[in-house]
Amino acid sequence: MTSIHPEVRRRGGVLLPLGIGAVAVVALFLIDAFAPALFSADLPTRAQDGLTLALSVLIEALPFVALGVILSIAVQVWLPDGVIERILPRAGWARRAVLSLVGMFIPVCECGNVPFARGLMMRGIGPADTLAFLVAAPIVNPIVILTTHQAFGWSDGILVARLLGGYAIANLIAWLYSRHPDPQRMLTERFAQTCEIVVGETGSRARRSLAQFVVELRAVMPALIIGSAVAGAVQVLVPRDALVAIGSNPVLSIAAMVLLAVTVAICSNVDAFFALSFASTFSPGSLVAFLLVGPLVDVKMLALLRTTFTWRVLAGIVVVVVLAAFAIGIGVNLVA
Repeated sequence: MTSIHPEVRRRGGVLLPLGIGAVAVVALFLIDAFAPALFSADLPTRAQDGLTLALSVLIEALPFVALGVILSIAVQVWLPDGVIERILPRAGWARRAVLSLVGMFIPVCECGNVPFARGLMMRGIGPADTLAFLVAAPIVNPIVILTTHQAFGWSDGILVARLLGGYAIANLIAWLYSRHPDPQRMLTERFAQTCEIVVGETGSRARRSLAQFVVELRAVMPALIIGSAVAGAVQVLVPRDALVAIGSNPVLSIAAMVLLAVTVAICSNVDAFFALSFASTFSPGSLVAFLLVGPLVDVKMLALLRTTFTWRVLAGIVVVVVLAAFAIGIGVNLVA
């Protein structure tokens, strides 16, 4: 019997899932284009709405995921050894403070930040330091700043509260996890194995770039598809009329908008315009809470983070983000 060369087998094992993923994405685009005509008689209206919402979340996120993967490859493969270490301060608090601001130079939403953060860890940046970037970047990136200002201007301090609050939450989370006794236990076993494979990859930079591209897509795309599906399902199941009914209460409105932020999974580059539609009903503090929680711990983002961090770490991040956003929202309501 003829044996298959290990290299051929390895390439087949990589290309087959990638091909299946590509076919699945193409199929989703086709369904999005023809679903109303094909399924209008068979699917309930709510199911059609859920499918459309899920596809819109997925399609909206895909370009940023691709950009994030490209940036991850640039950091992991093309950046010379030692560059990151020379740039970053040695003191832990200063290093985390700088990493929290890196997102200001990267116009990528939360979806693309995950593969970029994975690339940083593959280059030796610690999990806690990487969290400083990962949590702050979706809020301090230039597109988010511009769209938030376009939506709200300087009214009620919403833009300032979002930027300062996101930066503070990122550094708080990074500081808490910098005290973890075993940082490697924050990461999933699969990601740890991926780091070993990528670090030990040999060959030309072009070959390593292709391998890294495949690895990141295989890790991120299933989570993105699942997260988008969950977001679409939740959006059609959660009664928004009930949320709007409690929007005038300064405390309950924050809780309602936090819940909404976790479920709707809107890209941070455009979520300010979604929040603007609630400005006449909900308090300014609740809008700030929505703009803080959504980019960090919505269902899509949690699915992406699960490719890298354990459930225990994600639970801790959710608790810190929600409590901090709630406190900031109360403060904005008292001042506004």
